[in-house]
Amino acid sequence: MLATVRTFTLDGIAARPVRVEVDVHRGLPAFSVVGLPDAAVREARERVRAALVNCGFEFPLRRIVASLAPASLRKAGPGMDLAIATALLTASGQLSWEALSRLAMVGELALDGSVRPVSGVLAIAEAARELGAETIVVPAENGPEAALAGEIDVIGLDSLGQLPALAAGEWMPARPQPLPLVLSPEQGDLDLADLRGQRHLRYALEVAAAGGHSLLMIGPPGAGKSLAASRLPSILPPLAPEEALEVARIASACGRLGGRPVGGKPFRAPHHTVSPPGLVGGGNPPSPGEVTLAHRGVLFLDELCEFRRDALEALRAPLETGWVTIVRAGAWQRLPCRFMLVAAANPCPCGRGDADAECSCAPQSVRRYQGRLSGALADRIDILAAIRQPSAKEIGGEPGEPSAAVRERVTAARERQQLRLGGGRCNAEMTPGETRECVLSDAAAALLAESYSRRRLSGRAHDRVLRLAQTIADLAGAETIERDQMAPALQLRRRDHE
Repeated sequence: MLATVRTFTLDGIAARPVRVEVDVHRGLPAFSVVGLPDAAVREARERVRAALVNCGFEFPLRRIVASLAPASLRKAGPGMDLAIATALLTASGQLSWEALSRLAMVGELALDGSVRPVSGVLAIAEAARELGAETIVVPAENGPEAALAGEIDVIGLDSLGQLPALAAGEWMPARPQPLPLVLSPEQGDLDLADLRGQRHLRYALEVAAAGGHSLLMIGPPGAGKSLAASRLPSILPPLAPEEALEVARIASACGRLGGRPVGGKPFRAPHHTVSPPGLVGGGNPPSPGEVTLAHRGVLFLDELCEFRRDALEALRAPLETGWVTIVRAGAWQRLPCRFMLVAAANPCPCGRGDADAECSCAPQSVRRYQGRLSGALADRIDILAAIRQPSAKEIGGEPGEPSAAVRERVTAARERQQLRLGGGRCNAEMTPGETRECVLSDAAAALLAESYSRRRLSGRAHDRVLRLAQTIADLAGAETIERDQMAPALQLRRRDHE
């Protein structure tokens, strides 16, 4: 007999439909899986065999062929175990399920027949809904995650032995409740008030948060760069519901959801030893990197000049487009990566900088150290903030303005950008055409033209200054960019100030 069950395989962060076709016929006992399976899929034969026997089913001693269609699509992961086992039971006459053609299944089988959770269930449930499936059967632990997809019935299965009662309508588990989408995470102890002094750095953080701009902080060790970066999420506006679902989908596909509530903007801080594939994604088959895990959130690169240059150069296209395209022989992925880049660097290897008399770094070593950051990448960073070591009076003084007060101004500025741009976009995401539509006063236009000529700004830098000026105007509630907004925007792209 022949039986067919619908399932899915993960392709990056997307779910691709797969039809599991199992044929049981006479011949020497054998169990073959065809259709470009990876090692985990091929090993399903042994898991399915043991699970069937340990759940009281009979494993047919016949020739069994499981075909995974389409044959040209590479299949990866153990998530097709449940579908293969169900199709095998149906093809061998041990299971009769009228609704089998209207549902999809995903899950890994343990040797005792229990159904283990798998990654990417949210994307799989959404794909099943889009393809017209009425029900999806998933591991019980993945039930709340699958319920986030909406508009599709979710059945959480604990064991393969529950299938006969489920197919006969004698047993139906309770419908799982969706995981809560927490749009704004608890702030906890991370508050911008901890950053004392550093007036210029606080202002740069506020402008960066208000417009979604990238930020590079350059200063000596202990000046507050890492502290400032860790407090940045506390002044960002909450995620929109569709953005939170997008973040959850990526976390699910990467196996990082784990049944926990999804909340707040992601904050990723990879170590400087990260490889280019680890940072932007790669491998074979291609998988997401840190830039995709930071989608709709913050990617913090501490000790920027310690990162490998090829890893940093790989950031150029994602920063510009908000997408990363990974191409391999026979496979490619286009992954979202709209993130805020926040980086921190020392001025030289010893960290003191040439303004400090104790700095002993030779000019050649300083050039080599700073050369890790190419001019092309630096040109794509909106804000370049040079900071100094705070004084003892500043460190021991009163706390700075709390995150709640700054977040109110940032949220108000984002709301103005939403009315103007739509689509949940911010000023950092403006197209060149939208950037040219910014309304400037004559004085602001003259100042920008003068700086463009005198400082030899690139065309990209010209547009980024305009976007910064628009963000500063949004913070001030102004409809027109005046000279008072253009001057600080130009200043925020300089390294030679406090």
